[in-house]
Amino acid sequence: MNNVFVIGVGLIGGSFALDIKELYPQCKIHGVDKNENHLQEAEELGVIDEISNFEDLKNAEVVVVAIPVDSALQVLPKVLDHISDDTIVFDVGSTKKDICEIIKSHPRRRNFLAAHPIAGTEFSGPKAAIKQLYKNKTNIICEVEETAFKLQEKALKLFSDLGMRIRYMNPEAHDKHIAYVSHLSHISSFMLGKTVIEKEKNERDIFDMAGSGFASTVRLAKSSPAMWTPIFKQNKANVIETLDEYIENLKHFKKLMEDDDFEAVFNEMETTNHIKDILNGIE
Repeated sequence: MNNVFVIGVGLIGGSFALDIKELYPQCKIHGVDKNENHLQEAEELGVIDEISNFEDLKNAEVVVVAIPVDSALQVLPKVLDHISDDTIVFDVGSTKKDICEIIKSHPRRRNFLAAHPIAGTEFSGPKAAIKQLYKNKTNIICEVEETAFKLQEKALKLFSDLGMRIRYMNPEAHDKHIAYVSHLSHISSFMLGKTVIEKEKNERDIFDMAGSGFASTVRLAKSSPAMWTPIFKQNKANVIETLDEYIENLKHFKKLMEDDDFEAVFNEMETTNHIKDILNGIE
């Protein structure tokens, strides 16, 4: 692997760049980003080797599209317009249905692999990029049959070298399931943070009293609104469905407390403790 282009040099794209450079020392990492400051920072930090542009994509062997999902809908067709027939392009977005739909008739559809590595932190920008972010993480691949076999092999080898587990799923199922296990988690965290901030006007009290439970639960509220708003928009129907179910569960829990039915409260929590068995080995 010689020339890899990373479009979007923040946490996700930058972390790919760092690991690829370590795995393939001879590889040159080219950075493309509309944010000039991010490009300069990524180059200074050694995340990328060179600042590039779309015209240079003809030299790419691999292209990683790691930008917000609304931007990806505009940028991906443009990327496919510029690449060679031997280039594999994959995105890393948290929604898959719209991205697969937008390029289904593109002449170079066979050069694209729809991917979603389930990895990240609450931080953003080139300085947030870290090595081994993807090690032992699950990578969801959608519509693998639409990608040329020789090119999907190249991408799958890279994912394997990075230590990722692969799951295959259709775009609709992906978007439905990810609304529960990721998108709802972020909304819950944002709204918990909002509730506490609005209630506790004296911020010092929040910080003095915040324990590890609050800190871990509200951690995702530090995530980038610029990234998450487009995700919620693209996956609106599924997210609203999960919110309806979540709100009903909150109302039910509240009603049990209002009725002084703390045996039922105990049972609700004990039943939910089963989540420990489900998540064992994931965290």
